[in-house]
Amino acid sequence: MIEPFDDLAPSGQDLTDYDRSHVKLYMRLLDAVADGAHWEEAVQVLFGLDPAREPERCRRIHDSHLDRARWMTHTGYRHLLRQAHG
Repeated sequence: MIEPFDDLAPSGQDLTDYDRSHVKLYMRLLDAVADGAHWEEAVQVLFGLDPAREPERCRRIHDSHLDRARWMTHTGYRHLLRQAHG
């Protein structure tokens, strides 16, 4: 089942409830990039969307979530660690 998602992932410097509930999606996006998957394929598989029907929306969804996934690997994970130990 595909988890509900927003068209734009959060972009601030604070870890959000949305981030916490979408960590698995973020990791799957990073895996797709590492595996060389094209963004259209990732959007179809991970978001259940058809990029041929809504290319601009799909690209925006993909890119904003991938940006957030990258933020999580560089910064956001520290928030998770602090919460786990705090």
